[in-house]
Amino acid sequence: MELHNLKAAVEALLYVSDTPLSLKKIRDTLDDSGAGAEEIKTALLSIQEDFGSDGRGVRIAELAGGYQIVTRPEYAPYIKRLQKIKPPRLSSPALETLAIIAYRQPIIRAEIEAIRGVSADGVLKTLLERRLVRIAGRQDVPGKPIMYATTAEFLQYFGLKDLSSLPSLRELERELGMEENSILGNLEPELPGLDGPEMEQTASVS
Repeated sequence: MELHNLKAAVEALLYVSDTPLSLKKIRDTLDDSGAGAEEIKTALLSIQEDFGSDGRGVRIAELAGGYQIVTRPEYAPYIKRLQKIKPPRLSSPALETLAIIAYRQPIIRAEIEAIRGVSADGVLKTLLERRLVRIAGRQDVPGKPIMYATTAEFLQYFGLKDLSSLPSLRELERELGMEENSILGNLEPELPGLDGPEMEQTASVS
């Protein structure tokens, strides 16, 4: 398949998909085209450049290990006005718990509760229901407590390519429109490295 035809096919797949498409998923879908992984990646990069240079209102973003067509953030107010979208909000306890899991995963409930100082049962149930966290097995200690980790939906929710793209907690507060230190103030004594280089190292290792 010639590059311009391959680009058109890939763009069509991205257009109709409501979730990020991995390179493997695109390759499997285009199996009879004869295009290999490198050719598809070249087509993706070319589409990204096209979208970036044409001044379009959408772009190709790398999210949760895949690619997806998303709107540019500067046009979000108009989209919200048209669709009357209310951005999904998580409560402060949910955000605190999610932050602990994101930067310390896999982690058990007792460790989360030790950091927050309160029960995490209800919050964990909410995060599991919203598919922002998942059960990542059991810790090999007496009682074998359940371990929790983030999901691909977590990356998609926050617009992240992968865990190494995690922002600092201070940046997270700003992005979510929360008061300064509303999360960090509670967690900093327990997780002192979450707003600096140590946090970035932790995220890249997770």
